[in-house]
Amino acid sequence: MAATEIKKNITWVGALDWDRRLFDELIPLPDGTSYNSYIVRGSEKVALIDAVDPVKAGDLLENLQEAGVTRIDYIVSQHAEQDHSGAIPEVLEIFPEAVVVTNEKCKAMLMDLLLIPEGKFRVVADGEKLDLGGKTLEFILAPWVHWPETMFTYLREDKVLFSCDFLGAHLAQSRPLLSDETRTLRAARRYFAEIMMPFRLQIRKHLEKLKGLEIEMIAPSHGVVYPRPALILDAYNEWISDRTRNLVLIPFVSMHGSTREMVEHLTGALVRHGVDVIPFNLIHTDIGELANELVDASTVVLASPTVLGGAHPAVAYAAFLANALRPKLKFASIIGSYGWGGRAVENLLASLGGLKVELLDPVLAKGCPKEGDFQALDKLAAAIAAKHRGIGVLP
Repeated sequence: MAATEIKKNITWVGALDWDRRLFDELIPLPDGTSYNSYIVRGSEKVALIDAVDPVKAGDLLENLQEAGVTRIDYIVSQHAEQDHSGAIPEVLEIFPEAVVVTNEKCKAMLMDLLLIPEGKFRVVADGEKLDLGGKTLEFILAPWVHWPETMFTYLREDKVLFSCDFLGAHLAQSRPLLSDETRTLRAARRYFAEIMMPFRLQIRKHLEKLKGLEIEMIAPSHGVVYPRPALILDAYNEWISDRTRNLVLIPFVSMHGSTREMVEHLTGALVRHGVDVIPFNLIHTDIGELANELVDASTVVLASPTVLGGAHPAVAYAAFLANALRPKLKFASIIGSYGWGGRAVENLLASLGGLKVELLDPVLAKGCPKEGDFQALDKLAAAIAAKHRGIGVLP
């Protein structure tokens, strides 16, 4: 995508990665992603806000040339992770007079990750301002809105918030300004689920802090630019709230059909109680979709056969993921089958130890599920429905 002016003297010069399908060798990217960089021109100085992933450094340099950038005085690094900072060394080669502006923690990380010499930095503190001549950059430290060194940049005269990873989305589209609200919110919610959800409490604090700013545009480091900030801010306020939906997620694996039969029975029983339910066959599931539904589900039921005395590895990973993402789940349980015994329940419970959930009685079948097992599943469904009524998500 070509360099694009998003406001007068503010130009998107980033890069698109249409074909990238895995991030951090972990997160699926069904819509690709973008690495957003922005040129801000004042009457006296020019600043580049963030640089792109090193594999796309050539695109950044081409866009800078296309935008007519002949000097860069400051490279503002809001976050040390290489998808936002990796091209800084290449930019410094072309613009050796540029100074890297960042906070103390980010400086240390950039020196470690990119071997940028200490003399190239200007360290800024929370609330510090940088005058470009008619355009003032104000820096807002936002620790643990993803990483400990993250910061935002507020362009006061234009009322633009450069929000780094915060409020972003893994989404590639041909123009930087938002054009499809439905597609963008879907990608942003998934991005929140996979990356931001573990930091809900810190995000609450920083959203409160941002209320003191007049914001007319939000320009994140991934995804699209929001000319109507309320769209993404309202969505985040909902996602970080403690409110959940009348929804049960059942991540499962079935090796010989027994666990699947139990999942199908529990699903039907929950539906009869008026509870919404989504089973996820983990052998075929995009794990990002599971993370997306974890944003506001009330209950998760892990369903696993026993493998070598423990839970199936795919179910164990789902439990690990839920524990790491720290969603606002209220209840959890475990169902499954076994042949000669094992510790699948203990394994999975240990993996969920970081979640503040109420654990409901597990249901394990020896071999094929029998009448008593189906009755226990009916009892579990009734218990879940009662719990959902108790928290007000089910009439």
